[in-house]
Amino acid sequence: MTSMQRVLGSIVSLWRYPVKSMMGEELNAAEVTKDGLLGDRAYALVDSRRAATAEEYWPDIEGLDHRDAVTDFGLPDGTFFDCAFVHLLTTATLGRLRVLYPEGRFEVRRFRPNIIVETANGEKEFTENAWIGQIVAIGDAVRLSITGPCARCVTTLPQGDLPKDAGILRTTAQHNHAKVGVYASVLQSGKVRRGDSVTLE
Repeated sequence: MTSMQRVLGSIVSLWRYPVKSMMGEELNAAEVTKDGLLGDRAYALVDSRRAATAEEYWPDIEGLDHRDAVTDFGLPDGTFFDCAFVHLLTTATLGRLRVLYPEGRFEVRRFRPNIIVETANGEKEFTENAWIGQIVAIGDAVRLSITGPCARCVTTLPQGDLPKDAGILRTTAQHNHAKVGVYASVLQSGKVRRGDSVTLE
């Protein structure tokens, strides 16, 4: 690390989701390729009669781009990603949301990020919003370009032991424009592991 780099934190967990929109698996290490974490969103259930698209239901909650509507959008050719290959989320954002809505279970599984960063200096705000437009280095090899915020439309549905909870999305909409974490493209591939440092270049 050079003196020009600022420490953002370190990786506290890694996730990939082999089948789009289904349960994920937590990893100790992962290979990051130009198309994201190896094996992430490698499969999806699609209607073979149509081009691959995804549908999103937007609840009737103030602050969302759409309200009480279903929208659909095309997926990038040959992939099952919505907007970007990597989704980063900080413990600071999860912590802030828990403070704002203590009745809710703001767990990683609801938001499907790939890399969870435990922030340095005990920050408690939506820290990663400030990373947009910048380059983040992870460990010795991986470099990510932070391209934009990750908009959430449905985080309310039950999954595993997590109950349905409309308050999850309502809280993110009211306090952070329904954005949870940031999206990134891969500038430089390599291996990432739990505990790797995350720095801003």
